[in-house]
Amino acid sequence: MAANALAATFVTPEEVAASIPDGATICTIGMTLVSASESNLKAIEQRFLETGHPCGLTLLHSCGQSDRARGIQHLAHEGLVTRIIGSHWGLQPRWMDMIANNQVEAYCLPQGQIAQLYRSMACGLPGKMSKVGLGTFIDPRVEGGKMNERTKGLPDISEVIELHGEEYMFYHEVPIDVCLIRGTTCDEMGNLTTTDEAMKLEVFNAVLATKRYGGQVIAQVREVAQTGTINPKDVTVPGVFIDKVVVCPNPEEDHRMTSSIYFDPSYVGKLRVPASAVEPAPFNERKFIARRGCKELYPGCVVNLGTGIPNDMVGRVVAEEGLSDQVMITVESGIYGGVQLGGIDFGIGQNLLAMVSHPEQFDYYDGAGVDVTYMGMGELDGEGNVNSTKMGPRCAGAGGFVDITQNAKTVVFLGTFTAKGARYDFSDGKLTILQEGAIKKMVSHVGQLSFNGPAARRKGQRVVVVTERAVFELVPEGVMLTEIAPGVDLQTQVLDMMDFSPIVSPDLREMDAALFRTDGPCGFAESFGA
Repeated sequence: MAANALAATFVTPEEVAASIPDGATICTIGMTLVSASESNLKAIEQRFLETGHPCGLTLLHSCGQSDRARGIQHLAHEGLVTRIIGSHWGLQPRWMDMIANNQVEAYCLPQGQIAQLYRSMACGLPGKMSKVGLGTFIDPRVEGGKMNERTKGLPDISEVIELHGEEYMFYHEVPIDVCLIRGTTCDEMGNLTTTDEAMKLEVFNAVLATKRYGGQVIAQVREVAQTGTINPKDVTVPGVFIDKVVVCPNPEEDHRMTSSIYFDPSYVGKLRVPASAVEPAPFNERKFIARRGCKELYPGCVVNLGTGIPNDMVGRVVAEEGLSDQVMITVESGIYGGVQLGGIDFGIGQNLLAMVSHPEQFDYYDGAGVDVTYMGMGELDGEGNVNSTKMGPRCAGAGGFVDITQNAKTVVFLGTFTAKGARYDFSDGKLTILQEGAIKKMVSHVGQLSFNGPAARRKGQRVVVVTERAVFELVPEGVMLTEIAPGVDLQTQVLDMMDFSPIVSPDLREMDAALFRTDGPCGFAESFGA
């Protein structure tokens, strides 16, 4: 009887590491620690530390894939990876150190453009065309996404092209030699499901892109099922496209749903938790800023939340204020509705209403554009430019920031007025600044052009910057100060703390006193949409 030619090839993580040639381009799929191929990443790291191989790799990844310790942090060794092409390293301190210290060639591209680039490569195209990135640090006429001195003199991996009289970014193909994916279950033929993974991601697109270039696809799974027992509609990747399968030897450690959770059915739609299980966020400056930001919402709007204060606080404020049925919250990972987790578990949520794939989510963000996006802010200058991607030599990267902010109808930046060490008191309906932050965020020129203020002003985007003491809006003439917190001195605690002079609105007003309530909701629901 002939052997089954379609049977999956099962291997160990050590065999995976030994199969990766020096100089290969590796594509890893995941977000934070969701769907990270931890067993294989650890084995690659271990083999390099013991033998010096594989070495000289190029690492391609669409979004941040770590929890500060695991994920692609395992590959952050000088010599193991020579070039990294990714979007975000905020939860990857070793990668940020290597980039800052010029130990690796580093290119930052927008997260959505990388996720969609796999799809373009899969269908035989030489790259991807998009408006996203024009006029920002991604644009080769600005920095070309090159994140350190070592990379500045190297060739661009994108270009600006013109079609029908309009400019576009063109992101070049990156041929893939090895693609590391993860699934929940595969059968004996390798047909793979992602039913217990907390995101859909861009798994199949990356697999097909890899096969286009003759590369190998390696899957990590939690368990194996008998062929024919998996519902074909649950198969994310047919087994014919998978070259090797690793059954995770230690799922509780290396096949976690996300960093904090081994498995919880409420994050994959198999269980809904009672609303009472979601605790209100404690009151602090982050919640205060999020509350003021939520005043930009309106009934029926679709919302995106970025990392930091937006994802950690806005959704919780919306739920606390009883507005969850009035707005639709989304995150770049592809989730809709529910209650979002933040920090090292960014991108997942409980009680979701829908989940789409990563590239499809960016089809929406890049095309129609979300109604309101909330993003973090590192620096603001007098032109309305914002830097949220690189502070000095330390680069968190763009993630989905550039994709989303360039096309959103309203952009709300949330952040403290200063950084590092500020302390506040919000009692008695006013703000008292107990200690100023050591770093100014209102600067003469931003350190990196993450968001192009003049371009936003020209196309009429509504842009609001919310801090704990002041609110600014972009107007045709520049940056206008529109609100200050009660208790704050306009001259000494706002204007004197800025390296540029904003336009002070003739109708400058105090922030709503309801924002200071510490014993329950602000009462937004009563006047929402009025």
